[in-house]
Amino acid sequence: MIRYLKHKEIDLNKWDDCISQAINGIFYAYAWYLDMVSPSWDAIVENDYESVMPLPRRTKWGVEYVYQPYFVQQLGVFSTVSLSPAVVERFMAAIPRRFVYGDICLNTFNALKPAAGRKLYQLKTFELDLIQDYPGLQKNYSANTGRNLRKAQKSGIFVAPHGQPEDIIEAFRQNRGSSLGSFSAKDYLVLKHLIYSGMHKGMAKTYAAYTAENTFCAGAVFFFSHNKAVFLFSGMTEAARSNGAMFMLIDYFIREHAGKELVLDFEGSSDPGLARFYGGFGAKECVFLRVIINRMPLIFKPVLLLYTLFKHGTTGGGTKIQ
Repeated sequence: MIRYLKHKEIDLNKWDDCISQAINGIFYAYAWYLDMVSPSWDAIVENDYESVMPLPRRTKWGVEYVYQPYFVQQLGVFSTVSLSPAVVERFMAAIPRRFVYGDICLNTFNALKPAAGRKLYQLKTFELDLIQDYPGLQKNYSANTGRNLRKAQKSGIFVAPHGQPEDIIEAFRQNRGSSLGSFSAKDYLVLKHLIYSGMHKGMAKTYAAYTAENTFCAGAVFFFSHNKAVFLFSGMTEAARSNGAMFMLIDYFIREHAGKELVLDFEGSSDPGLARFYGGFGAKECVFLRVIINRMPLIFKPVLLLYTLFKHGTTGGGTKIQ
């Protein structure tokens, strides 16, 4: 039996047990993480937490809707048993009708077909299996990646397996973040709390790259769960754009974890430049689905769509599935 539960009705211990044991579990779906990115999240639960689906939700202008929070690439249905398209369809059908709009990113294990009232878009993430030894992984680097690594070495860049979250966030905020203009001060504060909470739980690790003069120039945050390391966030200064620091940082991470039963998930991007950067380390494209649900009266549809796109962080449009 599938049930919709309001936040206060969710048994958080059973929820986290399900995510831990799920065949497609990931840290984004743990209760503590969801509590930070969407404090009022609700859920759909099957049987005794055999399968679950989080529903981050908000209300705007009296309209309730489901959205994809910042710092969460994939959610959808998580299950401790078989996970067929029919199961995903049942969960989608169980989203209460009062949520007249939804913008949800499913995970790579969730298959779904287009249907009345919803549109599907294919999004891409990039994954690299680290089971090979380092020389084997390095053979798959692109020529451009090799050039940038040599540039970083020549510049005297070095990497440390630790870094201050504030340095990484501020580097992003002052450079790429300023041009994007997407995140508010509150969003950056949430991110800092996520990183520190992840580090406290032993699920997150930071890396930092420094110049020959021992000046911070790039940093990255990785979250670990379910035999996967997710490249959650990074920041770099203007100097790192020309000295190859981020290339060396990723190479350091790969070298450190080579030969392990671990998949490095770069989180993907609709930006062609970032896609080339990830692919340059031998990472392969993996597809997941973005679902747009629109049950709104025609007059309100454009207004809420614009609000959610610019205010609540989606992963980009993607390729529409007809």
